[in-house]
Amino acid sequence: MKVVAFNGSPRKDGNTTILISQIFHELENEGIETELVQLSGKKIHGCIACYKCFENKDRRCAVKADSANECIEKMTKAEGIILGSPVYFADVTAEMKALIDRAGLVSLANGGMYRNKVGAAVAAVRRSGAVHTLDGMNHFFLAGQMIIVGRSLAIGREKGEVKTDEEGMQAVKALGQRMAWLLGKLYG
Repeated sequence: MKVVAFNGSPRKDGNTTILISQIFHELENEGIETELVQLSGKKIHGCIACYKCFENKDRRCAVKADSANECIEKMTKAEGIILGSPVYFADVTAEMKALIDRAGLVSLANGGMYRNKVGAAVAAVRRSGAVHTLDGMNHFFLAGQMIIVGRSLAIGREKGEVKTDEEGMQAVKALGQRMAWLLGKLYG
């Protein structure tokens, strides 16, 4: 079994990575392979609504000039998908939104490529917007007919600050345990 996580933060190895790593620790304890894809530094832009994916039905986006197809392929090969984003103006980052739109439309165009995969969302938040941010990522899972195991957040702005949110880190750990349990039931 494999879980791939996408860190939508433009700040590499920051708070969102810390949250994803906490989930990975629990998954790896159960023998589940993990892979982290950091969107930071990758070129990815939003959907251009060309709808070529509906014509081609080749499980790829017709726009090949960025990293979207690499991400889509990783999602297709995994049994579980984690989306993580810091909260930017009460929403996911532009990088995460681009991934959601592109991967989501390609999935719909190809009969639901992520159906019955297990999904989880995490957010690093400073003040407000966490619920909207998590809902945005969960809408990707729901549109893809995935099974949402949960969502969680931790509070922190400066790099590493989420570690001081004991309740948030415990919730993220529990999310990782639930994800490992469900993957074991479905694919073990």
